[in-house]
Amino acid sequence: LAKMSGGGSTLLGYIGIDTIIEQMRKKTMKAGFDFNIMVVGNSGLGKSTLVNTLFKSQVSRRSAGWARDEKIPKTIEIKAVSHVLEEGGVKMKLTVVDTPGFGDQINNDNCWEPISKYINEQYEKFLKEEVNITRKKRIPDTRVHCCIYFITPTGHSLRSLDIEFMKRLSHSVNIIPVIAKSDTMTIEERLEFKQRVRKELEMGGIEVYPQKEFDEDMEDKSDNDKIREAMPFAVVGSDKEYQVNGKRVLGRKTAWGIVEVENPNHCEFAQLRDFLIRSHLQDLKEVTHNIHYETYRAKRLNENGGLHPITCNDTQESNL
Repeated sequence: LAKMSGGGSTLLGYIGIDTIIEQMRKKTMKAGFDFNIMVVGNSGLGKSTLVNTLFKSQVSRRSAGWARDEKIPKTIEIKAVSHVLEEGGVKMKLTVVDTPGFGDQINNDNCWEPISKYINEQYEKFLKEEVNITRKKRIPDTRVHCCIYFITPTGHSLRSLDIEFMKRLSHSVNIIPVIAKSDTMTIEERLEFKQRVRKELEMGGIEVYPQKEFDEDMEDKSDNDKIREAMPFAVVGSDKEYQVNGKRVLGRKTAWGIVEVENPNHCEFAQLRDFLIRSHLQDLKEVTHNIHYETYRAKRLNENGGLHPITCNDTQESNL
């Protein structure tokens, strides 16, 4: 029989408190949920391919780099594409936010600004809905839950652009750095590069997700420590299948064999996927809502002089 934790007295029979989890599950299944992921990095690093590989579907349109006769756009265009994915009766509205043009200019000063502005605009939209007198039962959530930042596999060190971007944005969005196209490095080079990147992030005071200060308990801390030690994940993306030992596998064909995307001996794609989707997806959403959005909200409401409704003509955007 169940015990009452307060007084330690035993319940006289079954109440059914344990069914609350099933009740919540049914409600969530009906409502479905949103997940918004942003990809940032130079063109040609396989951003679209990686997202398509993560979600095993064509959710991100490939821009295939720039054609020779096409001019590189002068500004960063931010494109959001949404898809509804369904698996095992669970519906997820996945929005992929791409940032073509990032880091492709000769002068990349302040190229993080349009991205920062976009992230804050989504917080602003949510806030406006939240402080309305008549609120929607379910506020549409376009807030960026996770930003995958693609590091160029130079094997040397982070570029000043990488450090600047992560420093500027790590306080307003969950950043997960990955080393793109990691099959261009040997395993030794990869290990060395990963260590160097971790050191440089630490020296720059950059906290990527999962942030140490948000570990809830010792179990959380030990799980997250393992992830922090493995970061940045060295990944390879591919949406092509090949036959290896009689099995169909996702991979990249090279002159000396096939790089298997989901084989942990070849790259860390499987680790990234398990972390992003199978163990931390809900936490990414919670940290976005309880920490990043809350920080934005407090700042805006202080500027606004309290919690009065923000009218539609109050379109002042905050440049946090």
